[in-house]
Parts: sequence; C-alpha cells; structure tokens
Amino acid sequence: MDFEVSPKTAEYHKKVDDFMKEYVLPNEKKIDHEVETLGEKFNESPTMNEVRKKAKSSGLWNLFLPDKKHGPGLNNFEYAPLCELMGRSFYGARAFNCMAPDTGNMEILAEFGTDDQKKRFLQPSLDGTVRTCFSMTEPDTPGSDPTQLKTRAVREGDNYVINGHKWFTSNAIGAAYAIVMVVTDPDAEPHRRASQIIVPLDTPGMKVVRPVPVMGHTGGGGHCEVLYRDCRVPITNLLGEEGGGFGISQARLGPGRIHHCMRTIGIAERAIELMCQRANTRWTHGSYLADKANIQEWIADSRIEIDSTRLMVMNAAWKMDNQGKREARNEIAMIKVMAANMVMRVLDRAIQLYGAAGVSDDFPIARFWRDSRALRIADGPDEVHRMTIARRELRKWK
Repeated sequence: MDFEVSPKTAEYHKKVDDFMKEYVLPNEKKIDHEVETLGEKFNESPTMNEVRKKAKSSGLWNLFLPDKKHGPGLNNFEYAPLCELMGRSFYGARAFNCMAPDTGNMEILAEFGTDDQKKRFLQPSLDGTVRTCFSMTEPDTPGSDPTQLKTRAVREGDNYVINGHKWFTSNAIGAAYAIVMVVTDPDAEPHRRASQIIVPLDTPGMKVVRPVPVMGHTGGGGHCEVLYRDCRVPITNLLGEEGGGFGISQARLGPGRIHHCMRTIGIAERAIELMCQRANTRWTHGSYLADKANIQEWIADSRIEIDSTRLMVMNAAWKMDNQGKREARNEIAMIKVMAANMVMRVLDRAIQLYGAAGVSDDFPIARFWRDSRALRIADGPDEVHRMTIARRELRKWK
C-alpha cells in the first residue's frame, strides 16, 4: 500500500481544505442562525446556498462518485482524505453535494437505475436541486436484520401498491423522493424477499408523520416517521430487479460506510484541535491544562486512536478499489466499529476537558457528540459487525 497520495488527490485536497477554511467553517454559526430563524427547508440557509454555488462553480462537486460521467472520477482511496476534511464541519459534506443519504441514493441510481430513472431522479440530485431520503427502517422490525421487513408492495397491473410503516427515514422533510425498501415476495428466501422502489414524496398515500426527536432535536430534514397507505407508483419506479433490494443495499453500504468513517476522523481531528487550543490557554490550579499529566494522556491517546483508525480506513478503501467490495467486507465491518467508537472516546475527552462549556452549544463538541452517537447504530450496529467479523475469523480455523 502506497501512503503517498496521487497528484490528483493532493490538488483536490488543497482546494477542499482552502474552501472549508474560507467559506464553510467561518459560516457555521451564521448558517445555524438562518436555519433556526428562517425555517429553511433542506437544512439550508441563504448563506449555505451561496456556499454551494461557489463549490459547484469551483469544480468541487459530487466528488464522491467514482464514475467520471458524474464528477472528477475519484476512487475510494482518493476521495477518503477529502471526505475527512468535510467531516470537520456539520455543513462540510453538504457544501460539496457529498452528504448522506443523498450520496448513497445517487450511487445506486447510477449503478442500477434505468436511463429514465437517471434522467428523472439522479440528474436533479447530481445538480443539487433536490434532496432525497432512504426509507428502510421500521418501528416494528429489527433494523439490524432487514430480512424481516414488513412493508409490502403488491403488483397491480402496471403499478406497485405500497403499505407499511417506516421511521428514521432521514431527510424526508423537504425531500423530492424516497428510495423505499419493500417486500415484493414474502415467500422467497430471506435475501430475495425485498426490492427497492423510488417513491416521489408527493405521491398520494405517502405521509410524513413527524421527525422523530433524536436527543431532543428535530431540525433539518429530520429522522422521520413515514406511513404508506395504498401508495401507488408505476412499476417503472422499481430500482434494479425485483427481489434485488438486499443486494442493492449492500452495494450502497460499502462506500457509504467508508464515507461515514472518514467524516468521523474529520470530527475527531477538529475535536483534538479544540482540546489543544483549550489546554494551552486554560490556567487552573497553578498551571495550564496542557501541563497536567492526565490531559496529556487524553491528547496522546486521541492522536494514537485517530491515526490508527485512519490507516485502517485507508486500507479498506484501497482494498475496495483494488479487490472489490466483496473482498473488502471484513475491513469495512472493522472500520465501521473502530471509527464510530473512536470518535466517541475523543469527543468525550474533549467535553471533559472543556468542562461545563463542553456540554453547551457555544462550542461544536456537544453537537458532534449528539450526531456521532448514532453511528454505532446506523448502517448496522456494532454488535452485528462484530458478529460477522468473528464468524469470518472463526471460519478460517474451523
């Protein structure tokens, strides 16, 4: 594995870094205020819209897609360091049209969509004119086992009729369409029961009930509860083949997990930077915090854990690019557990170092903690990833 980034990556890295420092990080508070006071949909603001226009005109747009038809054609290994930079801000990925869940939806539409689906649904997402959501998790079935989904789509002539109950459909508020995981053949083998269907949010029978409060917050596009009641869409909205929903999900999750992991490294890097700034300037009990042995231990452990995680993530990205998603399954599972836990440890130390200020919203640490805690659950909980890692390891010696 070559640790030297390519000239192409180095060029984009400098551009993204400069853009983040000039337009994104200095505007966080302003964007927060505008979203709160203006109630802008899409978790946007006039300032964010201007930032996005600048990013697009600068060629810093859709950097996540390896297909050269839709962007610069960066592979996972090349994109990962850029994704880390974006993770340093709540608004970093959004600025470059590289935010979840839209990225995952765009990836599977690019890979599995028909020409008509690409024109109607993918292109507006690539242009950044619409937001989207992914509707899979249900309140009545375990999210860690999508083979147990209950939401049903029944074929009636040239339409599918969908009935079911979803929640944690992230970014449903203001979205143009959802990609919905539904059961099309309940009698098929577990991994062939489900399909994915594109459902515009203005379709009769689809209702966004509420954004589910997450640690007291319901802002932005929300993590929404959604009802499907005789929701009728044409069969041409089927993504891929009938019964292929689980396979499409796996194709979606590989790159998505890499992106999540790199963003957590960006969050952790910002947290350690804030820790060092505070420790070097805060005087208490006869010395600066930076001179306290336990503070030095926190910072040292954080640096070790961040750099170790980055190496693991880059290794997984390299293996995906060179050997394929299937061959990199174990590495992807390992980084998913490692990164989600690492960032929580680093943020917890940062909160403790800042004291009461650390749990306030005057600094970004508490919000990063709230947002990051879900990563030990989203895209598969730690326990399931550990189970699959262990099973593969045990199989070697069986």
